[in-house]
Amino acid sequence: MTDTVSVKTSAEAPEGAPESAIEIRGLRKVYGASGKSAPKEALTGIDLTIPRGSVFGLLGPNGAGKSTMINIMAGLVRKTEGQVKIWGFDQDVNPRQSRAAIGVMPQELSVDPFFTPREALEVQAGLYGVPPRDRRTDEILELIGLTDKQNAYARTLSGGMRRRLLLGKALVHAPQILVLDEPTAGVDIELRQMLWNNVRELNRQGMTIILTTHYLEEAQEMCDEIAIIDRGTLVIRDSTESILARMDSKTLLVRAAGPVGSVALPEGVTREDRADGWLALGYKRSAMGAGALIAALQAGGVEILDLSTAEPDLEDAFLQLTAHNA
Repeated sequence: MTDTVSVKTSAEAPEGAPESAIEIRGLRKVYGASGKSAPKEALTGIDLTIPRGSVFGLLGPNGAGKSTMINIMAGLVRKTEGQVKIWGFDQDVNPRQSRAAIGVMPQELSVDPFFTPREALEVQAGLYGVPPRDRRTDEILELIGLTDKQNAYARTLSGGMRRRLLLGKALVHAPQILVLDEPTAGVDIELRQMLWNNVRELNRQGMTIILTTHYLEEAQEMCDEIAIIDRGTLVIRDSTESILARMDSKTLLVRAAGPVGSVALPEGVTREDRADGWLALGYKRSAMGAGALIAALQAGGVEILDLSTAEPDLEDAFLQLTAHNA
């Protein structure tokens, strides 16, 4: 399988290209508003800007409204209210151009079982009006590692191969923006690595990447900026670094020479005696430093063999920002 392949895209920003890949203002979506069932507001008036050329994380719990937003951006779901611009094209004014600027790799493994990968890419290119002379089927097959399977029926492909084919279909019209909806759900390590290598290369060429994932360590590693949506509302949008910096918690990990009994700790410190022998002390950075905890342990007669500190990660931030009051 090829790790990285350079593929020509139209993602390089031409003169006069918009600074923002996506601009969303006052976006609302209400389901069931005209039916007998009670209306459900999936999106509650979201304002969101996604910079051109970024790798942008769109995160949130199940049912938060992420898929609804993606489908609206792709032109698959009609919004109730608001404005959506894709690569500078207003969906209401230039729907064709806005759809041409974005490619979506869906979460569901929906491929025609009786098409080969080559046929599937050719048909998809035809649907987008790409002339035969401008199609890049061979390049895309190499990119997604399906050159040797190009003439096999899709029904014979493994789940991982089908997911690669979905990526290829999203790229046939050389979009400026690529949306990856849970791209590594249920895939093996090799495919995950191949996917991220190629995403990095596409981004290096200038393509804007929008990623949704439940693997928060991936988002932390890959994304320049992140937006978290919960219950149809934008909770936060900031750089990954800034979101992590907002977290006030920190953990001091201590390995002692023997069991640590009752020790007087500063107020507000949490204690966890872990099965691996480490003592984990949680504290707020704004209230104290690690030195105060070390001094308290030493005052309590604890002989410290080793210690380290652990910073909060994106999972900690996600859980804190999406916590609901009971």
